[in-house]
Amino acid sequence: MENSKQIILFDGVCNLCNGAVQFIIKRDANDTFRYAALQSEVGQRLTSERGIDTSQVDSIILIEPGVAYYVKSDAALEIGKQLKGYKTLSSILQWIPTGLRNIVYDFVARNRYKWYGKKEACMVPTPELKSKFLD
Repeated sequence: MENSKQIILFDGVCNLCNGAVQFIIKRDANDTFRYAALQSEVGQRLTSERGIDTSQVDSIILIEPGVAYYVKSDAALEIGKQLKGYKTLSSILQWIPTGLRNIVYDFVARNRYKWYGKKEACMVPTPELKSKFLD
């Protein structure tokens, strides 16, 4: 696994999460991120190694190998800081206390299947995107 790349773990069956990954890929001008579904062997190993309870955090996790990991709204904002055109917005939103941000984040996360739907299986990347996925 490349230590120079940040890893985004996402809910592989969630349509909103899959859409977010596609959004990030299109705007990741510096090829900063690699991806893995939380349900995959890699995703389960990475969360287990860090003691992350996926019954509590089951939508998005950002891992900076050897540095830190971020969950919920912190993960989303850290990702945003790396995307062209979103650094300023993410930096401003970080001024909102994490507890408040996570109330909104948790509300969306709880309702994401109802609002956006769910796949039967994890997304299979296209051949041109396969190198960005750790599975």
